[in-house]
Amino acid sequence: MYFRFRRMRHMYRVLPKIYPDTIHRLSGAGINVLADPRSTAAWFTASNSIYSSLDLACCQGQRYSSVVETKHEKLSTVNMLSFVQSSLHRPRGPSHYWLNTTTGSKDLFKENGIILVLIGEYLEASFEANQNTVNMFEKAKSLQQRYPFLQVVALQHGKSICPNDTSTNVLQRIVEKYVTFPIVLCNKDIFEMANRPCYIISKDFQNPMVYPSENVDLKVLDKAIHDLNAENSNKPKLDDVKSTWVKSIEIVKEPDVCSASRNLLFSFPGCISVDESSNRLFLSDVNHHRIIVFNSNGKILDAIGSSPGFEDGEFESAKLMRPAASFYHDFEDCLYFVDSENHAIRKADMEKRVVETVFPVTEGTKNPGLWKWILDKIWMEKKTNLKSEEFNSDSFLFPWHILKSSNNDIFVLNQSFETLWIVDLESGFIREVIKESSKILEICGQIILDKCIPLKQLPSIWLEEQTKNNCSMDGIPYAGLMSSFATCSDNVVFCDTVGQQVIKFSKGSESAKSFQFSNFGILGLPYWLASSLERVYAVDEISGIEPDHSQSFHLPPGRVDIEMNVNIPKDADLVEQPQEGSIWRQARGAAVEVSGVENKAASSEKVGVAQQWYDEIDNLSFSTPQEESSTIEQSKIPGEELQEGKLRIRCTVNTSPGTSEAIVYAALYMRLKKNSNSRASKAERIADMIDPQKKTKKDLLVKLLMTSHVDLEELVFTRPLHVRIKFSCGDHKKADNSKAIVLTDSSVKVDVTLL
Repeated sequence: MYFRFRRMRHMYRVLPKIYPDTIHRLSGAGINVLADPRSTAAWFTASNSIYSSLDLACCQGQRYSSVVETKHEKLSTVNMLSFVQSSLHRPRGPSHYWLNTTTGSKDLFKENGIILVLIGEYLEASFEANQNTVNMFEKAKSLQQRYPFLQVVALQHGKSICPNDTSTNVLQRIVEKYVTFPIVLCNKDIFEMANRPCYIISKDFQNPMVYPSENVDLKVLDKAIHDLNAENSNKPKLDDVKSTWVKSIEIVKEPDVCSASRNLLFSFPGCISVDESSNRLFLSDVNHHRIIVFNSNGKILDAIGSSPGFEDGEFESAKLMRPAASFYHDFEDCLYFVDSENHAIRKADMEKRVVETVFPVTEGTKNPGLWKWILDKIWMEKKTNLKSEEFNSDSFLFPWHILKSSNNDIFVLNQSFETLWIVDLESGFIREVIKESSKILEICGQIILDKCIPLKQLPSIWLEEQTKNNCSMDGIPYAGLMSSFATCSDNVVFCDTVGQQVIKFSKGSESAKSFQFSNFGILGLPYWLASSLERVYAVDEISGIEPDHSQSFHLPPGRVDIEMNVNIPKDADLVEQPQEGSIWRQARGAAVEVSGVENKAASSEKVGVAQQWYDEIDNLSFSTPQEESSTIEQSKIPGEELQEGKLRIRCTVNTSPGTSEAIVYAALYMRLKKNSNSRASKAERIADMIDPQKKTKKDLLVKLLMTSHVDLEELVFTRPLHVRIKFSCGDHKKADNSKAIVLTDSSVKVDVTLL
């Protein structure tokens, strides 16, 4: 008996060093996570710290106070979730730094609910480690799309991370992969994870389930989240609006790092294709969720897509989500493209100017009838049935490249070239899914090799800059760039995703220059600048947006002609005078906006706000682009030359007794003037102009601008203009007979100076 107690005493001394303050139990569901049972044993014996025990697949841990913890140099007894949870309220610490968080927000997200944490080591020079991180990000994004309530955070740890100097590689990855969830960077290897990246799923930061990233299937993660949410069937709520009749507004979360850089002309111009017979090029402006059609001279001809989302329809109303590669079908006069984050294949009819979904075949592709179309546009929220029968790694997720085969099939690949989907173009169904790299290379390797031949004419140093975060295929260098260029006449047109430009390489002269684009009015007012019609009428103030200029007037009711004279910054040039397509006007309160109405007598009639709203819906639904362009008003007075550095915008409203407000948004396309300032000073100046609201950390924006070696003075960007003019009007004047009222015509001038 004495020897038994002595042995127990020895065991008691050893156990606290192995599992201090922690008791573990295996989850029955977690045992089947790993495909190879031998890997489970390896995870058991990987280390003597709590974090190696957490590496055990689907291990659940619960802390209790029993033994005094032993202090270690690497803090090996600190729980990973505890570290993430404790740093949520500290944007920056001695060894950590948060990225992709909203500026001014105290909390990153709520600490209750289902949370998915991605743990991985950051190795900037390791392509394999970076690719594994990209794969983890894609799985997390697909799960977040499937479960909007899921809160995702990524933890990247490594000795090469400097909290005071964010890596350019990390910023580029956020922009390229469109990462919307927050990322915490830690420069101490405090977790002793033996370079094993993993997923941690927990509810309220309790009872974590851990899955190794290299062996777990997407279906396993999906089932774990589904089971955790089984008892909570509440659907996520959209942003509240101060009115009960307002149509629900589609909410699409976008990366905070990209919030200001999207005011560049292009935001990650990732893919391009060409129609040489009609001299048209199709540029996928990926993070602007649109495809821009332009000719070889840079004149913008059309734009496909209006805002992020998933909706078919005319080019102006169709919604895309990060469109990627495309090819032009000459016989059909259609552009086929992959809608990456909608996990779809779409088709744009260039003659009818209509976008349709080829895959997946949904109820929305059937003829819904006129009444359902009216309800979708005016009142009801459009729903698209995208639920697949099985959600796993073979699912059609994040397509990027698209190739036309010799028959009626198309080949679709993801960015990592790990999955090939063979799709029947006629039926819109997937015929085969291939995961083996050797078989993928056998099927479409020669097509990719032939497509990449023109890349040999480009400078290798320049290509290497573009491929730092791109994937490739065995034996095919720069395969990841195959959708980023197109040959047009004697030129190779290339998408510079680092410098956010489109470059033209001349085969004969071997010279390169960026496209000089024009006709920006075709692009319209960017979706992120103007608030929706519903919010303008329903909400008293648009929160978080400070106007560039605000002014009040006391006038008699009637017609008011507003003339705004805008002084642009002295160190910037207007690329072109703003067209009507780049200007948005709206009146609210006791006023109606009537700019461009030719019949002044008719426009002076008092019209209710509700009637005006329905009239605008009618115009949007039944007018054609030709009719709209024939009635627009020019922002520049005919025959009047404006001074350099100035522009004029006109607006006309009819006011009634009471208070009202005229709201004007405009997109001003500018570039820096030639100067002798340093490159860093130029980047800082551009950052100030494209982000006047200071929504993004300036140092991150400057770092993104300085990533490329292009001339910053050639970079075209959008300077958003936001002006609010308030009116206070008394009662109408009475006529001599005391029965009629007198309508007064007034005019006001507003001077706006942009910094």
